[in-house]
Amino acid sequence: VEMWVMDNGGFCDDNYQSGSSDDELVDISEVTVDFSEDVPPLDRDYSAGKTPNNSPKLMDLLDDTVPGIGTYEDFNTIDWVREKSKDRDRHREIANKSKQSTVALLFSISDAFSGWLLMLLIGLMSGALAGGIDIAAHWMTDLKEGVCLNGFWFNHEHCCWASNETTFQERDKCPQWKSWAELMVGVSEGPGLYVVNYFMYVCWALLFAFLAVILVRAFAPYACGSGIPEIKTILSGFIIRGYLGKWTLIIKTITLVLAVSSGLSLGKEGPLVHVACCCANILCHFFTKYRRNEAKKREVLSAASAVGVSVAFGAPIGGVLFSLEEVSYYFPLKTLWRSFFAALVAAFTLRSINPFGNSRLVLFYVEFHTPWHLLELIPFVLLGIFGGLWGAFFIRANIAWCRLRKNTSLGHYPVLEVVVVTLLTALLAFPIEYTKMSSSELISELFNDCGLLDSSKLCGYTSNSGSTSGSVNATAANGLGARLAGPGLYTAMWQLALALVLKMVFTVVTFGMKVPSGLFIPSMAVGAIAGRLLGVCMEQLAIRHHERDIFRGWCSPGADCITPGLYAMVGAAACLGGVTRMTVSLVVIMFELTGGLEYIVPLMAAAMTSKWVADALGRESIYEAHIRLNGYPFLEAKEEFRHKTLATDVMRPRRGDPPVSVLTESGMTVEEVERLIADTTYSGFPVVISQQSPRLVGFVLRRDLVISLENARRHQEGVVSMSPILFTECDPPMSPSAPPAVKLRSILDLSPFTVTVHTAMEIVVDIFRKLGLRQCLVIQNGRLLGIITKKDILKHMAQMANRDPDSILFN
Repeated sequence: VEMWVMDNGGFCDDNYQSGSSDDELVDISEVTVDFSEDVPPLDRDYSAGKTPNNSPKLMDLLDDTVPGIGTYEDFNTIDWVREKSKDRDRHREIANKSKQSTVALLFSISDAFSGWLLMLLIGLMSGALAGGIDIAAHWMTDLKEGVCLNGFWFNHEHCCWASNETTFQERDKCPQWKSWAELMVGVSEGPGLYVVNYFMYVCWALLFAFLAVILVRAFAPYACGSGIPEIKTILSGFIIRGYLGKWTLIIKTITLVLAVSSGLSLGKEGPLVHVACCCANILCHFFTKYRRNEAKKREVLSAASAVGVSVAFGAPIGGVLFSLEEVSYYFPLKTLWRSFFAALVAAFTLRSINPFGNSRLVLFYVEFHTPWHLLELIPFVLLGIFGGLWGAFFIRANIAWCRLRKNTSLGHYPVLEVVVVTLLTALLAFPIEYTKMSSSELISELFNDCGLLDSSKLCGYTSNSGSTSGSVNATAANGLGARLAGPGLYTAMWQLALALVLKMVFTVVTFGMKVPSGLFIPSMAVGAIAGRLLGVCMEQLAIRHHERDIFRGWCSPGADCITPGLYAMVGAAACLGGVTRMTVSLVVIMFELTGGLEYIVPLMAAAMTSKWVADALGRESIYEAHIRLNGYPFLEAKEEFRHKTLATDVMRPRRGDPPVSVLTESGMTVEEVERLIADTTYSGFPVVISQQSPRLVGFVLRRDLVISLENARRHQEGVVSMSPILFTECDPPMSPSAPPAVKLRSILDLSPFTVTVHTAMEIVVDIFRKLGLRQCLVIQNGRLLGIITKKDILKHMAQMANRDPDSILFN
């Protein structure tokens, strides 16, 4: 009958203390974390324990005066049905009272408006934090290369904006911006300049990464990673106290800037979802109906996930679809509207801050106007295949590396791991232009379409009219020679190929380290590089063979044959889709990024091809793979259960096991119930009529039972170990000398979900998924036979899939 429980050594202490529910805490850090946040105190003094004449009173917990009743332990699953029932009762009470007085009517209106007010506050707070993170990360990234003399707080671009001494070819150089070599040794050219700048780049990268991992380790172990696997689990009904707390928010915001600025192969977009959810969780405490109801709080967290993507990509609609498609477990229509409003407010706030100074919400916003050709769908599909292959490879390689980290001594040295990976990344990144720049700048460069004013190596085209090649001369004569590849473009191509390999390797080992690390930007960078390489190849092929029938309609004098930046964008979408398995939300995010509706078909073709290829090689996305790696109790809605097993095959107790531990509705004493709780670790007990007649009456949670007994001993006069426990509606006859009874019917769930022994497990799994159950009782002709918990189902599904059933534990 084991459930998501806390193995406690006793319950009659001054406070209800708990250990870990699933053998161990989450393996996020070796430090001990206090998860007391949000747990209501249990040691208040209550004057309601006695009647006015000091006569003993039966404990009736129907009013919510006893703290802790109806709340959940850390690492437990919430009861969705009970939470929704509580919310309906609260609404019914408010509606009835609103008809009685004007004050109650105003309270009813404010209660209905509070959800929209909360969305407004989440959007404002998340947008402001995202703007600050963008500005700080941009400045600290440039700090690795130099400093502005006009003010150290200016980044490179802002420093040179006001300068009148910049040239067209060297627009990023101005007297006000000094590299570290110029400041420290006074050299402006030569090998000394390169060596000093190289050294300072590595030192700054190591400092930023070291500070990030130390802060995470010391103050908020839950601030590492992207946070999306854990948020998916929390939204499914699991409780991880502290994961969305104030310390996690503060440390994640600071260390996210440090991690991105260090040059590691990671992004800030995934962690921004975690940041937005932390904002939502903190703000929920100011609204009673969300603070006291875990199901309502999860509706707010679903909207906050949309806000995170909205500020990460400047894509409010894509954010709402991302929340719906990827992270949310329960997403009613009301949440859809509120998510849209919150995402809108967040995007507006970020636009008002204008972190990049270009009136755009992201650094790599681009606009394409060149139409694409039907036959280009072939290379777009090829990019989709590449994205699917990359996604499948990345998931397997990263999970293997993370498993190695968990199961070997590597996991005992998180600081050393981060420092070593940062050192290798910085040493290898600095010599190559496209790995030295930040990933967002790289994507912006790759998405960019070459114009007359571009001085990038990627735009290193030249006219080869002096060539002896007849086809090339014909090309030049047709006015297309200006798009022939020159030496600068060839240099950029081999550098991009090298950058592609480095990005792939470093992304595998970086994701999962003990620093905030997102996956969106590195995956997009890999795809953008591959797409740009293919785009340039296609462009040169079309130009050099424009007289062929297949290319004849593509090229016209004075116009571009092919847009390589479009290929980069499609490749970015394909690789991100291969890793995350997003489809609809991914396409919408990408076209919101580019502002080009005409490119939806290429994006859809690449995204679907990527998903098909990746699904053929493995069904799980990277987030689901990490959920399974960490043993989170998550029932994936996409995973089908096709095995012909019955409830009797999964329920406990099994044959040969001792009978199920139960309470009787009368006839048990306080001492007997306390002994049963002390001797077991179950998180709840079925209540039956009697041991001889095990007809099911209801189900009571361990936490509610413990708190009620503790409160009765403290505040109800005359309660002793021999006091009877009653779950009945009517009081049985008792002798005048008998100690007062403790009445606990109000904490009893009188309508627990039940199935028969012959119910197919396919149906049971569907019930657990769609209703969010914690447990289900198995009966036959009204007699209790056993119990099925969420963990039992997860273990059974793992066993049927030939996986280790014991992996469904927190480790």
